[in-house]
Amino acid sequence: MSTSLAPAAPAGPHSSKMARKVAGASFIGTALESYDFYVFGTAAALILNRIFFPEVDAATGVLLSFLSLGMGFIARPVGAILFGHIGDRVGRKTSLIWTIILMGVATGAVGLLPDYNTIGIWAPLLLVLLRLLQGLAVGGEWGGSILIATEHAAPRKRALYAAIPQIGSPVGTILVTGIFLLLTQVPDDAMEAGVWRIPFLLAFPFMGIALYLRLAIDETPVFKGVEKAHQVTRVPLLEVLRSQWAAVLVAAAAALLGIGSYFLMTTYTQSYGTKILGLSESTVLNAALVGSVLQLATIPAFGFLANRIGSARMVLAGAVATLVISFPLYFIISNANTPVYILTILIGGIAPTAAWAALGGLMADLFPARTGFTALSLAYSIAGILSGFTPSVTQVFSNATGAAWWHPGVVLALMSLITIAGALAARHMTQHNTAAAPQKTGSAPA
Repeated sequence: MSTSLAPAAPAGPHSSKMARKVAGASFIGTALESYDFYVFGTAAALILNRIFFPEVDAATGVLLSFLSLGMGFIARPVGAILFGHIGDRVGRKTSLIWTIILMGVATGAVGLLPDYNTIGIWAPLLLVLLRLLQGLAVGGEWGGSILIATEHAAPRKRALYAAIPQIGSPVGTILVTGIFLLLTQVPDDAMEAGVWRIPFLLAFPFMGIALYLRLAIDETPVFKGVEKAHQVTRVPLLEVLRSQWAAVLVAAAAALLGIGSYFLMTTYTQSYGTKILGLSESTVLNAALVGSVLQLATIPAFGFLANRIGSARMVLAGAVATLVISFPLYFIISNANTPVYILTILIGGIAPTAAWAALGGLMADLFPARTGFTALSLAYSIAGILSGFTPSVTQVFSNATGAAWWHPGVVLALMSLITIAGALAARHMTQHNTAAAPQKTGSAPA
């Protein structure tokens, strides 16, 4: 399964300039999509239980908030199939335009929802519906962003260009965390009265920015080549399920740590830090903010390294390192004061960042261009379903163990082991495919 089946576009200044333009637009779009998706996770940890589940005790309210967070991941495979079909048949650009519109509208609408005290049970039901629409959009967003960046890049730069959209994740976190840090200065009664809506309503102008950037980029030369060669698949999902199902499962396993570590070390650990460890909201938010700023440097650095050693090896190294630190990390956190907590989150986030930075390159190497959008999106969505319920599963585990210090470490170690297995299998598959295909054509030089 070579990554691309279409003929290469001619090299030249225009292709290099467009590759950089597309990478930048992909990064900005992913950052704003990440903001939309992550704002729900932070709000679920800090405020949504009081707005939409006020009739239950605090612990149950947090659990219900985390479950509503996880519902967004259930819709991801549907979004992967829908937008993957558009991306593999109509074009990467068209699909990504629709994902940003759906995400922006769904996120902004959360900020317009009446609360439980106004419309009763309809409030949490509508919240879950909008979360499902968010999941539908994200189901097609990530795979398309990776493809549109890598399919404009030269083969020698694919791993680096695949890492560029990944930088959008910490940027989205920085935006979310910065806004909520400002909101922690607002009195609780004002927060519950309506100030909590501001981060969601900002999705509307952010959608406009991302949409403008995506309308300005070109369709990928790889997809144009697939069209020219009459290789467009009639039903991409059927081909993926028939001939690429093993690669999809391998890619999903390799993706688990990169996605799940965020929801464990940010969303869950924020709640754990404030409600169990007694840390302030500003402390846990500052930890996430500082960690995300560090990722602005570590993600491209790991992308450069993945160019040299291979994406699968980079994911493997990040997962092994995360496994080693899983229990020491949460032992220190359980006994930490404010500066130690922030430093531990900062250092502890480096290893899973390596797995996240190289993930796009690993997955792009596993699938052919004609079904790449569907396959990448489906694999990412499967990992996303498991990752999305990480906070709620860890909360249940906490309740069962009396919040023992090691309970998050078990979850982090398990995700690391699964990703290690996925990265090893992906490396084997990629080497086998390279050996079986003596000549690779496809990506446009940049």
